[in-house]
This record gives sequence, structure tokens and C-alpha cells, in this order.
Amino acid sequence: MYIHTFAWNFKTKHMNTKSHEYKNQKSKTMSKKIILSIAVAVATVFTVNAGNTNELKIDTKVSSVEWIGKKVTGQHTGGITIKEGTLYLHDGVLEKGTVVIDMTTITCTDLQGEWNQKLVGHLNSPDFFDTKSNPTATLAILKVTAGKDGNSIVLGNLTIKGITKPIEFTTKMEIKDGKLAAFAEVTVDRTLYDIKYGSGKFFEGLGDKAIHDEFTIKFKIAAQ
Repeated sequence: MYIHTFAWNFKTKHMNTKSHEYKNQKSKTMSKKIILSIAVAVATVFTVNAGNTNELKIDTKVSSVEWIGKKVTGQHTGGITIKEGTLYLHDGVLEKGTVVIDMTTITCTDLQGEWNQKLVGHLNSPDFFDTKSNPTATLAILKVTAGKDGNSIVLGNLTIKGITKPIEFTTKMEIKDGKLAAFAEVTVDRTLYDIKYGSGKFFEGLGDKAIHDEFTIKFKIAAQ
């Protein structure tokens, strides 16, 4: 009788243990399924959101940068090549991007011969852009909002000579069929980037040799 009771209790305890293990296993399986379902749902959301974002590469062959620098006795003009750039559209609207400018390609378009070479050489020197130490400048587009008359307002950071400063400007752009065309005229205070040569802010008695602190950059961008 004692043996029979012991056997029965052992059997019952063993069955209860197996039942408990089964429930634990079932609970773990259900937990894994729930976690997997959540992971799939999150992945789906990210996939849908990612589908609304398009990456466009700037066409450096047709895009251009022009510059205008003024002084007391006149002005000089020239160009710079865009090295590379990427723009991001979200739901068909420009959201952010980066434009890298090759400062070593700076040219002058209003002078010829020796005077042209002297000006370009001076612009490449430490007096101005010091292109040997700082071969590129970068415009980082951080935010784009709607402006007046169909224009857009761009907020970003401009880096010249390794110095980064916030910048804001208005641009006219057209986005169609996954392609972007934009034009912007940006005014830059060169003294913010440690370009002080000929500045009346820092030097006295310059007379007609004074150079304006602000210069203009005209961007023409094509991307797809």
C-alpha cells in the first residue's frame, strides 16, 4: 500500500512538473511570437517611411558656383567647381543635403593673363581661402521651409577654411519626376571665416584698397 501510494504521488508530481514545463514552454513560444510580430511591424513602418525618401546625386557637370567679390574701386567675378553632393527628398520635398565645393578650382572670369594669375594665386593663398590646407568648402542643408512667392528658405551650415557658421538663404527650385533644379544667391561675410585681408573692420587707412567683407555666391544645382 505504501509503495502504491508513493508511486502514485511520484507519478502525479512528475505529471504536474511536466505540465508546468509545458506551460512555461508554451508561454515562451507565445512571447517569441509576440516579439517577432512587433519586430515585423516596426520593420514595416521603417520600410514604408524609407520608401518616401529619395536620394539624389548632384550632377557636377551641369551644376555650377559663381562668385562675386567687391571692393571700393570695382569687383571681380569667377567660378568654383562642385566636387560632389547629395540631396534628400522626403515626400517629394527637399529635406536635407550636402554640397562639397572644390576650392582648388577657383577661377577669375573678368581678368586676363598675368593679372588673372595673380588674383587667383592670391585667392588660393592664406590671405584668403588657403586652399592648400583647406581644399574644400561644404554647405550642409539642415532644414528647408516654404517661403514667399514659391521660394524656399534653406537653413544650414557653411564651412570655409575649417570654420563652420550657420547660414540662411532663399532658393528657387523645381522638383519633378525625381529630378531637382535649384538656383540660390547667397551672401557670405568672409570675416566670419578668418578671411580678413583688406577688411576695413580690422585694418585702418586702406582707402581705395579696401575690400568688402561680404561676397556673393550663386549656386545652380541639378540633381537626380
